[in-house]
Amino acid sequence: MYLSRHLQHLLLQLIEQFPALLITGPRQVGKSTLLQHIGENYRYITFDNPLVLNQALDDPTLFFLNYSGKLILDEIQYAPGLFSSLKWEIDKQKQNGQFLLSGSQAFQLMQSVSESLAGRIVILKLQGFSLREIHQVAFYRAFVPDDAYLHDREAQLKPYPNIWQTIHQGYMPRLYEQETNWDIYYASYVATYIERDVRQLTNVTNSSDFMRFMVAVAARSGELLNYSNVSQEVGVSLDTVKRWLTILQTSGIVYLLQPYSNNHLKRIIKTPKIFMLDTGLMAFLTKWLTPETIQQGAKSGQFFETFVVSEIIKSYYNQGIIEPPLYFYRDTNQKEIDLIIADGNTLYPVEIKTTATPTKKMAKSFEVLKNSLNRNTQNNEIYLGKGVIINQYPEKYWLAEDLVALPVNYI
Repeated sequence: MYLSRHLQHLLLQLIEQFPALLITGPRQVGKSTLLQHIGENYRYITFDNPLVLNQALDDPTLFFLNYSGKLILDEIQYAPGLFSSLKWEIDKQKQNGQFLLSGSQAFQLMQSVSESLAGRIVILKLQGFSLREIHQVAFYRAFVPDDAYLHDREAQLKPYPNIWQTIHQGYMPRLYEQETNWDIYYASYVATYIERDVRQLTNVTNSSDFMRFMVAVAARSGELLNYSNVSQEVGVSLDTVKRWLTILQTSGIVYLLQPYSNNHLKRIIKTPKIFMLDTGLMAFLTKWLTPETIQQGAKSGQFFETFVVSEIIKSYYNQGIIEPPLYFYRDTNQKEIDLIIADGNTLYPVEIKTTATPTKKMAKSFEVLKNSLNRNTQNNEIYLGKGVIINQYPEKYWLAEDLVALPVNYI
């Protein structure tokens, strides 16, 4: 069963505008399936095939003689030497939509692309299914809670039952397209990721060390990133933790949410927050084995915040925005705002709560931004939009003229 991907809407436009298109993202999120679905008249080549890979590595010119026309080149990161020949082919043919590429190791890909294909390729990110995709909601806008968004989103609302089941299950397409053992799937996923991707990017001599590292990171999803704390728990050096975290980040496994700052926010903490981008993987690594134990457990707020932030990030990725304008706020006085969305010159503060009874008091930290912007008399170009509390109350509920509580299905 194929579920329509929201990125497809954008891909069909960009194929007409660029010679090459690259989709990056974690393994098994559906990159190859999506490209084959939209590129039915393309020849599909995968560099998982050792014979094809060897020819691409040994003689790129001969490779393009054997494989001409419109091509889907899957797992392109295995053949980095092909990019210079790819540039030559693009410049020779001078046609848009020639090559559709996919790869799961963005670190190597970005280096090769920046050196060879600048100006000739558009780069997009794909994650696992979003809630909109799971429930086939035909609404494509990135989450910006202004009046226009809320009005248009209400025309496409659907109930999202079993939110905690989705949080536990995660977003990997295979888990929705056929009946699959959850434990075995994620165990295999982690093993494959470590063996095929991690070992190619860094010298991991002990895979159990990296596994403990992934567990430590998953347990901290939604928290400030403390490298030293992770280093002590895993038993590896601080430099190793930083290097391994870069791998998780560029592989699309985790996302670092940066703090928002301006000249009038003096006490801000500058450490980023870390989020897993798949709550199913997070649950597997931290051994929360059922939806019920997550919902009723001590980490329910952490899972819910991770889930909401991940959904919002995907809403931007699916619009081709690979660097979403998302931030958080925390200062030395322990005042915190879970998420800040910067839309042009307007900031939208967001709190994320598991409660079904939201109150105005939950948004008291929004005053930090309001006071800062009011004092900023020399720069009147930044404004504070309405505040939002994303929660489990089933309907939109205004708590003040500038504060609205939204259920998850508004994302």
